[in-house]
Amino acid sequence: MGALTDPFRYPFMQHALLAAVLIGVTCAVLGVYVVQRRMAFVGDAMAHTTLPGLVVAHLCGWNLAAGGLAAAVVTAVGIAWVSRRGRVKEDTAIGVVFTGMFAAGVLLMSRARSYRDLSHMLFGNVLGVTAHDLYLIAGVAAVVLTALWLFHKELELTSYDPTHAEVIGLRAGLMRLLLLGLLALAVVTGIQAVGVILTNALLVTPAAAAALLTESLPRRMLVAAALAVACAAGGLVASYLLQASSGACIVLACTAAFALSALAGAARRPPA
Repeated sequence: MGALTDPFRYPFMQHALLAAVLIGVTCAVLGVYVVQRRMAFVGDAMAHTTLPGLVVAHLCGWNLAAGGLAAAVVTAVGIAWVSRRGRVKEDTAIGVVFTGMFAAGVLLMSRARSYRDLSHMLFGNVLGVTAHDLYLIAGVAAVVLTALWLFHKELELTSYDPTHAEVIGLRAGLMRLLLLGLLALAVVTGIQAVGVILTNALLVTPAAAAALLTESLPRRMLVAAALAVACAAGGLVASYLLQASSGACIVLACTAAFALSALAGAARRPPA
């Protein structure tokens, strides 16, 4: 038991655990909607489309988080606009906007000749999270989770049956835009602290694992959040014991949780 708790004697490990838990719970709950709507690509796309905003903010001396958030909001609005009438599927809209925004970021980087200076912006360091970062992460988590609680019924109905939602007077397009906006906020905060790969893994993998274990959306959120917390703690302990990358260990813990969930789901399924 001491081997599991010893790493968290150090303040930087405590900060890393708290950051990973906050981001993990936020992304896992959001991820339930992402997986239900078959938008798993959106987290990775949203993270990469922050690049032009980060580059402009860096070159102008502005706050990087503000620049990344502005680019992510543009991405969210762009995806919602392209797919607004259903003629273009959301995954196609994500691909179009993602590649365009990322290319714009690469173009700006090449013009600034600052590849080495700017390449680190898309990769965080969970072991380097500060107390100031934790305040920001906690604030974003509170905003996102509160919004999801307030609009849970609307988001659930538009995720399962957007046509019926429109018939009874709900604006499915507005709910999609709200979800994309919350994703933008969570992703930008996450990549500043823990990086693109870890943020995307926490957004998709726990939610996908939870979907294999239960059909109820609220229960999926609870299971996904619990898995995210367990994988964050387990991954950090493994990285400390193995002297390995903390982000990679947390991602692999999420992948292992998904594999176990798939086995458990298969075992529960009645034979054909």
